[in-house]
Amino acid sequence: MSPEEVRACASLASLFALRMLGLFLIVPVFAVHAESLAGGSDHTLVGVALGAYGLTQGLLQLPFGIASDRYGRKPLIVFGLVLFAAGSFTAAAAHDIVWTIVGRSLQGAGAISAAVMALLADLTRDQNRTRAMAVVGASIGLMFALSMMLAPPLYRLIGMEGIFVLMGLLSIAGIAVTLWVVPDHAPADPAVRAAASAAVPAADASAATPDARAAVPRELVRLHYGVFALQTVQMAVFLVIPGALVEAVGLPLPDHWKVYLPVVLGSFVLMMPPIRRAERSGRMKPTFLSAVVVMLAAQLALHWSLNSLWAIAASLLVYFTAYNLLASLLPSLVTRIAPPATRGAAIGVYNTMQSLGSFAGGALGGLLMQHYGGAAVFAFGAALIALWVLIALPMRPPPPRRATPAGALPGSPGAESR
Repeated sequence: MSPEEVRACASLASLFALRMLGLFLIVPVFAVHAESLAGGSDHTLVGVALGAYGLTQGLLQLPFGIASDRYGRKPLIVFGLVLFAAGSFTAAAAHDIVWTIVGRSLQGAGAISAAVMALLADLTRDQNRTRAMAVVGASIGLMFALSMMLAPPLYRLIGMEGIFVLMGLLSIAGIAVTLWVVPDHAPADPAVRAAASAAVPAADASAATPDARAAVPRELVRLHYGVFALQTVQMAVFLVIPGALVEAVGLPLPDHWKVYLPVVLGSFVLMMPPIRRAERSGRMKPTFLSAVVVMLAAQLALHWSLNSLWAIAASLLVYFTAYNLLASLLPSLVTRIAPPATRGAAIGVYNTMQSLGSFAGGALGGLLMQHYGGAAVFAFGAALIALWVLIALPMRPPPPRRATPAGALPGSPGAESR
């Protein structure tokens, strides 16, 4: 990577990490805290409070992505972080479950994921994009593990109100990172787009036939279903695993980090060789399909491992390896297939499906857990992933990446663009 790409990757990954830590910190402790709120005995409202951010994010990801194509990435990112901070402080001041839902909905209304991922794609060359997305995916997984470790002691120390205030402060820190650390870029500049279009080789121009354009939506639909399934399964899995660790194997909630942290870190180590091989050999489709199959195996393994700590840990290692690999490959594939001028919109749809998956995983996973138990949740997850295998099998390999000089950013004059 060039120095500019390293700076873009590190700053945007840290921005994503700050925000995701704020979102994840509530998950392990809110259900217990909700009993102290007016109306908190209604489990349906508690579930809505937990999932509300995913619903509003899902509704607003596409508008944010389209707006970032038109008005620029950074202004939309700052606006979204302001909304997230406002929602955090609203939830901190809430004394009943309804105002907590309002605060969580405002948090989700700051739907910046599409703009952040599009900006990362704008600022990295095609041959480095999967690696950059992997860094972002790794930061999200690490924040999830840290939230599992930090949430219980933080709740004892500063309470739920303090956790929400901390979320707001992290969002304000994210605004500072966006304004003063993230490299500047003007994706809506017509001159930049004209230079990018002029740099497209004749071979690419011949590919822009009606048949090729008609094939793009089908390939994006496959990827969008994939991220929906991936995120639905993630939310459903973590409705079951914490309870299994407490009830089945006797591991107290404050000690869950002893499982999550080494498993997540180990998965990062295991995911990097397949990514490097896929980048160097151009075998993106086989790597992608293999990861989906491994995810299916992880769901089946979790189905049979709920009574053993070591079996749960081993199954989670397989799960997180596949999850982190897919979370890195999916957005990279979207950015390689989508036309540059509508990249923000394409990632907006991607993040919409991701957020709706979070909401669906919580709602459907909770329903299955209540009526049929944890094994049914993993059976449901396995069915979703098995369908994903069938949907992904006919996918076309992504277009070959094109080298860009190390000194030029994508879309800049003289740079070879897709």
